[in-house]
Amino acid sequence: MDAEVLERPLPKPTTEDYVGARLLEALVEARLALEFLSKGLVRNAAGKAFQAWRALLAALLRLELNNLLRVVRSDEERNWLVNKAVPRVPTTRMKALSQMLEEVGHHGVLPWTTVALELHDYQYNGPDPDLVMSKYRNREEAAVDVKLLMRELIRRIEELKARVKWTDELENALTELKRELGS
Repeated sequence: MDAEVLERPLPKPTTEDYVGARLLEALVEARLALEFLSKGLVRNAAGKAFQAWRALLAALLRLELNNLLRVVRSDEERNWLVNKAVPRVPTTRMKALSQMLEEVGHHGVLPWTTVALELHDYQYNGPDPDLVMSKYRNREEAAVDVKLLMRELIRRIEELKARVKWTDELENALTELKRELGS
């Protein structure tokens, strides 16, 4: 099921199904992160954990779009938010987007986005005893953050159940992820 879910085209961000599709993507990516961890592939796991968090941010951005449009100051920012941020969630703007989500009530999302970005750096640079290219001295430190980030992802998705069109496919993916993580 994992590959099939990730290969499906995403619904347009303007449709009701977009949030559910991005949440499902987050859950599947998170499960793959844990699978890679179990095989000792920590850098790959870090990349999948990052992708899972990014998909969650996409869902949150779409879910909160009306509130976010009220906090941006210019038409140019509104246009960028609708046409670029929601469908793509650019890595270079994830902190700024998380700050905006904090402003509309998603408290604590910014520090977890920072963890996701640090895992993204680790994926490319690997462990760094000098902490110059990566915030992780060894693979064990990165593995701990992968698991912590996935627990937070589960918690946030569970909080969204009442606000989105919750399907059996989402429920099954959430249940499988929780089982794999041992939550």
